[in-house]
Amino acid sequence: MGVYSEQYQRGISDPEGFWAAAATALTWYEEPSHILDDTRAPFYRWFPDGRINTCFNALDRHVDAGHGDRTALIHDSPVTGTTTSHTYAELRRLTARFAGVLRALGVGRGDRVVIYLPMVPEAVVAMLACARLGAVHSVVFGGFAPRELALRIDDARPKVVVSASCGIEGSRVIPYKPLLDEALRLATHPPGTSVILQRPEAHAELSERDVDWDEAMASAAPADCVPLAATDPLYILYTSGTTGRPKG
Repeated sequence: MGVYSEQYQRGISDPEGFWAAAATALTWYEEPSHILDDTRAPFYRWFPDGRINTCFNALDRHVDAGHGDRTALIHDSPVTGTTTSHTYAELRRLTARFAGVLRALGVGRGDRVVIYLPMVPEAVVAMLACARLGAVHSVVFGGFAPRELALRIDDARPKVVVSASCGIEGSRVIPYKPLLDEALRLATHPPGTSVILQRPEAHAELSERDVDWDEAMASAAPADCVPLAATDPLYILYTSGTTGRPKG
């Protein structure tokens, strides 16, 4: 029997033992002593007394282990014709600083942040920064119309929305800021602040509600990872909403 088949069978026959072994590959602030809480089945909770941080496991532990100069992220854009890469150390530096931006805007553990960005490296930075603070991120596809974005804003009730001046679809530049402004007008529970990434293809006019990404990054103090319960949520992912309201 191959290694995959052996592991698969163990996962079926001994799920607690399987996941206890898998958990040893992670770095914990407090290792779990209890693997599975099945007292409220079918609402199972894994590693209920463990404390961990997803961002630390994605970035910090690799830098701490001496792998900071290894490539962590490659962004190859067919629409702009550019390729950029970030090492683990660079990505941690950017993430810690953007976590500091969010923290200065009042974002903390359990708060929600909607990310309405194109597929750029800053989207990864924003997601990891939320995880660093214990905030719950929700990525909304940049092609969604204002009403669809407003529905997700009203459900998640984010403290901050992170967006960009534009996205690029093929050869078309799509201004995001007018779409975001209309979504916030339609929303019943709009957040107080939007962080806007200015892209060279289009400049967005900012209002009093808006914070410029680059300016905020220049003055932000980096934020450390926050120890979190293993049962804390990481993100909200919504259904398409084709048969009703989107469900998180």
